[in-house]
Amino acid sequence: MSFYGLLIFSSVYLLAVATPGPGVAAVIARSLARGTQGAVAFIAGFLIGDLIWFAVAATGLAALAQTAQLVFVVIKYAGAVYLLYLAYRLWTAPPAVAADVEPVDTGQKPFQLFLGSLALTLANPKTAIFFLALLPTVVRLEELTVFGFLEIVAVISLVLPLVLGGYVFLAARARRMFKSERAVRTINRSTGAAMACAAVAVATR
Repeated sequence: MSFYGLLIFSSVYLLAVATPGPGVAAVIARSLARGTQGAVAFIAGFLIGDLIWFAVAATGLAALAQTAQLVFVVIKYAGAVYLLYLAYRLWTAPPAVAADVEPVDTGQKPFQLFLGSLALTLANPKTAIFFLALLPTVVRLEELTVFGFLEIVAVISLVLPLVLGGYVFLAARARRMFKSERAVRTINRSTGAAMACAAVAVATR
């Protein structure tokens, strides 16, 4: 793959990842409520999900993905249900003010966070559209070599964690501005409501 082609893909992918959608909403909402707790596992799920979508597109399985409607419908609603679950946990969570040394433990294990964000990515229409519809207009998949495949994998593995990690960092810093339990409860419930809206967006597309 040429350097120019890789640069074009990197630019388009960066914009796609940074553009607000259900995934970005989930990352920001969770980080506002819980800071950086569990962020690595949460982002890892998004990364693996994007790599799966890329592999599906690059290996010529896009047609299969379009015909396996039942599987993708199940994944879609599983992702929406997970977002609703997160929204409920945020809405009902006890407020942890910035003065606390550690945020309140939600009881979610890293593997649970990973599976949740993975399901959300596989169900996200924005991600599916990018890899199954937009990617072929940027990368000539029929001419993609093994080395070119690995180059794109490397770009995805670098860009997505950096972008989502940036959102986590900014949201976690913003969280420190809330000094009272009332303010923290308000932001928890606001981000919970935003996450519920993201769940509706996933389920209805």
